[in-house]
Amino acid sequence: MKRIDQMSKEQDFALDDHFDIRDIIDIDFLQKFLDAFGAAVGVAGLGTDKDGNPITEPTNFTDFCMVLNRGCEKGLKRCMKSDAFGGAESARTGKPAVYYCENGLMDFGAPIIVNGKQVGAILGGQVLTEKPDHEKFRKIAREIGVDPDAYIKALEQVPILPEKQIRAAADLLYIVATEISNMGYEKMLLSKMINALSEHIHETMATLEELTASASDVTENQLKLSREIETVSHVSEEINGVIESISVIANQTRLLGLNATIEAARAKDAGLGFGVVAKEIQKLSEESKNTVGRVKNFTSQINESVKQTHKMGDATLDVTKEQELAIRRIAEMLESITNMTHELSEFIKAK
Repeated sequence: MKRIDQMSKEQDFALDDHFDIRDIIDIDFLQKFLDAFGAAVGVAGLGTDKDGNPITEPTNFTDFCMVLNRGCEKGLKRCMKSDAFGGAESARTGKPAVYYCENGLMDFGAPIIVNGKQVGAILGGQVLTEKPDHEKFRKIAREIGVDPDAYIKALEQVPILPEKQIRAAADLLYIVATEISNMGYEKMLLSKMINALSEHIHETMATLEELTASASDVTENQLKLSREIETVSHVSEEINGVIESISVIANQTRLLGLNATIEAARAKDAGLGFGVVAKEIQKLSEESKNTVGRVKNFTSQINESVKQTHKMGDATLDVTKEQELAIRRIAEMLESITNMTHELSEFIKAK
């Protein structure tokens, strides 16, 4: 099974330059985690974005650092220089950087790496690895312009931890924070995929609605066509009835012409003109009879064509009805998928 990050590459859900750690990590959770970790281990902690801006409140920070060192101009510059080194070093190596700050304490910078890019860091430490050399720290106090006695008093409150434990703490923070971020990243990608899927489904459903409407129109038009075909069939039957009447009239006309010819022959010279008319009547009768035969042939062809058209129309109507039902079933399935993606999206938001 493919991992989500592999799927994201295939579907072009890439991490862009405007990516922010706040988009993938729950800052409240990170704050609680750093608070609990700092209280348990005895180290300070602070979450930052990729530009070094704080995203959490300081955890377990000492007065030695916050009040005395960062509370004066020279001390703050030295602290900022040390923070910049830690951030740059962890970014360069992609691993936690453990180092001594310029004010004499051990600090660390743990990068938060997501999809091969650093999106933030956890800075921490503010501890000693051994009992402090008071004379060394008095010298630092004089260099930054603070009271040496107050400086030493605050220094006595700084935890002393083995360097091995500090490095282990930095590694643990790095692992946990990166894993949390990766989970958030995959959650964000999944949300994007769900949104994209939902959008595609809505577009597909809109298209299906158009197809359903078209299929309904086709069905209605086919029904109208079937009714028109039936009308043509009835008209054709009526034409046949008229033709039969014409055929009867033609036969009667032929008989009338024949009788007129006989009577003209009996009248001899007096019936010559009548005989001409009788021949014309017979001729008209024959032509009417021939015309009736041809019209019958045409109406027969029309009837056959109507039957075939009606048959094909019925078949088409059945197909269009099946298509309409199939489209409606697909629309119902897509609606069900839409509901599931909505539920999945709500589930992800709740996590």
